[in-house]
Amino acid sequence: MTFLVLLLVLWFEKFSALRQRLQRDGFFRSELARLERNGKSHPWWVLAILVLLPVALLALLTHVLEPVAYGLLALPVHLLVLIYSLGRGDVKASLGPFRDAWRRGDEQAAVHVAERDLGVTGDSAQSLLERVQGHLLWQAYQSFFAVIFWYVLLGPAAALAYRLLALTAEHARHPALQERAQQLRHAFDWAPVRVLGVSFALVGNFLAVSRVMLHELLNWNITAARLIATVGQVAGEMPASAAAGPEGLVGLDSLWELLLRSAVLWYACFALWTVLG
Repeated sequence: MTFLVLLLVLWFEKFSALRQRLQRDGFFRSELARLERNGKSHPWWVLAILVLLPVALLALLTHVLEPVAYGLLALPVHLLVLIYSLGRGDVKASLGPFRDAWRRGDEQAAVHVAERDLGVTGDSAQSLLERVQGHLLWQAYQSFFAVIFWYVLLGPAAALAYRLLALTAEHARHPALQERAQQLRHAFDWAPVRVLGVSFALVGNFLAVSRVMLHELLNWNITAARLIATVGQVAGEMPASAAAGPEGLVGLDSLWELLLRSAVLWYACFALWTVLG
């Protein structure tokens, strides 16, 4: 059933607006704000309410439904939870205004839209472009690859836990709560970001990625965003030119193709695992 759900997610992502209708975080954010306003709750207690409780209820629900009707009742639950657990927004579409400005050679407009739409700044054209490339890699990873990794490994409860931790880390205002959520998310990111790095080696520049991965494979302190940006840029063999203009977008296109090839590789591995299992 797992591989069927993964295929259905791609279908709904491409041909349906279900993701936009389903990914409503208003209730979660209001509960987060209410608990933070209370001021008396320990950060771990808030995480238990916002993350552990819904994850435990989902795990119990799927445990009850999976033996019924050969798992057919559990299928829509898996599908809806996985779609909800994917990242927010369209990663590629969010780059549209930046790409338009960069293609025109308008660096001032590119700087403005990168800060407005992507939250990315840079001291020079080179650093700005590199950070936009890193943003693309990180958003694609945390929106898709990390979620399906945990879904395949541990089921929908793990995928939901990852997204709820990400939402808490992003929207929490209490420093202690935000720090705890980031620590847990860092632990969740440790394995999938390295698996994706190995995937980049297989579909990109193997030798360049291997040199980076050998140094950082067991490094607990490096963040997932920094690791995936570094590995992705060497795997995609970024062009030296960073001047605004059409040539500067070649690197972004190469990274997107690298991500697509990695996704195909993951799905092929999942299919093989399903057949052999």
